[in-house]
Amino acid sequence: MESGEDRHTGLLPGPALVGGCPCGPYGGRPVSSASDLSSKIARGIQRITEAPLGRFQSAVIRIGFSATWLFFLLRELPHRRELYGPHAPWDWGMAKQLTAGNHAFTVLMWSDSTAWFEMVYAVAVLSSVLLLLGWHTRFASALFMIGVLSLQNRSVFVGDGGDNVVHIMAIYLLVTRCSQVWSLDARRAARAARAAGTSGVSAPEPYRDRVGPLLWSALGIALALVTLLGKMSGGWELIFWVMWLVQGLWWVVCRIVPGEPRTFLDVVANLAHNAGLVVIMAEVCLVYSTAGWYKIQGSRWEDGTALYYPLNLHYFSPWPGLSSLLATSGVLVMLLTYGTVIVQVAFPFTLFNRRVKNVLLVAMILEHLGIAVLLGLPFFSMAMIAADAVFLPTGFLLWLGGRAAMLTARARAAARKGPVGRLRPAEGEQGEQPRTLVG
Repeated sequence: MESGEDRHTGLLPGPALVGGCPCGPYGGRPVSSASDLSSKIARGIQRITEAPLGRFQSAVIRIGFSATWLFFLLRELPHRRELYGPHAPWDWGMAKQLTAGNHAFTVLMWSDSTAWFEMVYAVAVLSSVLLLLGWHTRFASALFMIGVLSLQNRSVFVGDGGDNVVHIMAIYLLVTRCSQVWSLDARRAARAARAAGTSGVSAPEPYRDRVGPLLWSALGIALALVTLLGKMSGGWELIFWVMWLVQGLWWVVCRIVPGEPRTFLDVVANLAHNAGLVVIMAEVCLVYSTAGWYKIQGSRWEDGTALYYPLNLHYFSPWPGLSSLLATSGVLVMLLTYGTVIVQVAFPFTLFNRRVKNVLLVAMILEHLGIAVLLGLPFFSMAMIAADAVFLPTGFLLWLGGRAAMLTARARAAARKGPVGRLRPAEGEQGEQPRTLVG
């Protein structure tokens, strides 16, 4: 009669012979395979829940997109009213009719006054600066998303393609923990941990923030007023209330009932961050793959002459002499045309080969730099390079951060006319980094 363990495994009792050698009481090989599989699953679950992956990549995405939007708003500052304000060709009435049909979110539809527009534009600039610096990033990222959606949904025909990428990434940044490194939040938390003498403690208590609750309370009051006045529709009020309540729950658990509830919320936050990072990677791959496959269907891309035509358009020729010089070389035009298609189509298939992926990543970044210079589309290129940063190797980003820190220290020392000491690694940059698709 079989024992309970024998019935569970479905194997006969006694030694099993594999190639004439005993391999354990139950054959060993099936049990080992099941154990290996369970161990791999457990390690995978632990990896995606214990910590946010791609911390440096998410920080670069935060910095890149906030800088792109900030520079765009500053460049268009003299023309802001013609683009998004009361003097726009797509006037307030037409925008109101469109948003009533598609339920797009924009606070500029709450009033057609010039003062309200100027305030919204100023808040959009301010939120970009705050997100760039990583100051109370959860608050800044929500304000950044509101500014992006409000301006872009006000005048839907303003943009060059990069605005669509900024639009999408502004939403994705809400679920990422993009202030773990290279932010004022990370520096403040590190200083608080050192001041409290928690170095060596595996899980120090969170930094006692006083500004965060004030910002959260102010947002709650503003949200209550907007809801009572009925300014939002299409389910947006529910989305913002859920975001506000989740942030309040996080603060209460971390400050009042730490322990297992805090650990659980950390796990949920890590899962949301890692899922958001995967979605960002999938979005970048989708952009390149669809662009590449659509190009393949075009006759001008097939015969290798597609690049010739925009080089001869006055609107896309900020440097006419350089564009003419490039357009006169048929071989170079053909190589760049075919190379663009090949890189865009091939990139999603190279993600699991780091060397090939990094080579194509460099090629795509150079391609966008060329677009910025030759076609005069700097903000489109900045947005795409910021999106590409999700695939940059962690080692390269650590080297880049170290060089930036060294240059900053030298500049400060030169200003003080003092010696520059040996730089310590930034908080969170020590130890081996997880090897993932992003580095």
